Amino acid sequence: MQTGGRIDGFDCAAGTGGTLVGVGRALKARHPAVRIALADPAGSALARYVETGERVAEGSSISEGIGSSQITAHFDGAPADRAWSIPDEESLPLVHDLLHREGYCVGGSSGVNLAGALRLARELGPGHTIVTVLCDGGMRYRAKLFNPGFLRGKGLPVPAWLDQAFPGDDAG
Repeated sequence: MQTGGRIDGFDCAAGTGGTLVGVGRALKARHPAVRIALADPAGSALARYVETGERVAEGSSISEGIGSSQITAHFDGAPADRAWSIPDEESLPLVHDLLHREGYCVGGSSGVNLAGALRLARELGPGHTIVTVLCDGGMRYRAKLFNPGFLRGKGLPVPAWLDQAFPGDDAG
């Protein structure tokens, strides 16, 4: 195990909730103090439901395959201690940075997961081990995530390196 068996927090997004519920329950069974967090794309009702019990969706996201306005029986009772609604303006720069700086081409779900993991790390403070999953490849979403014209059309940030790679790309 890459963490030497030490995990202080786990964070991920949810579609049906399988990963969050399954991993969360397994971690809590072994270490009840571990913090489980939901990173939810803006426009989904799951984060609000975890935090307040209300099923209200606010905002919108270009992320696909995660988030929901429905609470499935599987998700209800998820062992989440914390939840955040993550806007695209926060997750997309992480997706772009991972590709540009590290060579990892990940999708929007991974960006939401990373944003949530960073929030959990800030909340828990230095010295804690936070785990998340890079659950989707970015090539599947290249027409959105890596298309400067599309991103600009949605009012989303476009990194300079991406703009230089595709100058004049106004497709959207």
